Amino acid sequence: MHLTDHKKKILLAALGYFASVAILLSFLYWFLKNEGFSEKNFLIAGLLVLLLAAGWGYIISSHLLAPKAELDANLSQLSSEILHELNIPLATIKANTSMLKKRLKEEEKSLKRLERIEASSDRLERLYEELAYSIKKEIHPIEKEEVLLGSLLRERIDTFESFKRNRFEMNVNDLTIRVDRIGFEKMIDNLLMNAMKYSDKDAPVRVILEENILMIIDEGIGMDETELVKVYERYYQGDSRKEGEGIGLALVKAYCDAEGIEIQITSEKGKGTDISLDLGRVHV
Repeated sequence: MHLTDHKKKILLAALGYFASVAILLSFLYWFLKNEGFSEKNFLIAGLLVLLLAAGWGYIISSHLLAPKAELDANLSQLSSEILHELNIPLATIKANTSMLKKRLKEEEKSLKRLERIEASSDRLERLYEELAYSIKKEIHPIEKEEVLLGSLLRERIDTFESFKRNRFEMNVNDLTIRVDRIGFEKMIDNLLMNAMKYSDKDAPVRVILEENILMIIDEGIGMDETELVKVYERYYQGDSRKEGEGIGLALVKAYCDAEGIEIQITSEKGKGTDISLDLGRVHV
């Protein structure tokens, strides 16, 4: 069912309910006018009107909500089945790669190929987790968990350092935060990727925590005031020559707003960009 069709049904149901209430109020007026106004008559007519309104409201709401509940249940079951099927070949790749590495310790070229396969399977596993996260998030709220910030950032930075591009300078202690972990990791990945993408390969990316403020600082191309105004717009890219779809910072902003994380971006053309995340509201 298209979203517009669902909205039309809701609008028609609301108009129908409004009309039915108007009819019931007209009946109440007619009854009191003919039978005379008294406390007893008012209570009888009022109770009848309330019962009829409640019954009609239940019928309308059940017809509107039942299809959505059924759709959510079907989507949940389908996504669980698909994710389960995806996980089987992924686990097989990782297990067999591990066994082959043990047998080919002395064959350098074969080991390098296996390492590439292993890196690709790790990436596939990450995409699998993000797909599962995105599907579950659409169906019901994701549970938050306590995370050590320093450990999480070290893990994500290790992943980006494997690209053998920019070096990272990290000064972050193990602050405990309570967040939607995968969503937080995706947000950090977007920020680190942008810092790398818009910087020279030999320029460092600094990740610093001061009190509850997490800063990601690069020495890249930077942005002027006009670009800063548009930076959160979906599909906007500061440099169209760079790869990507221009949705990274839009997703970052949406996540930060949902979690109560205040984000600030300061930048200067040709000198780099500083991004500050106030983690005060998610700090445990």
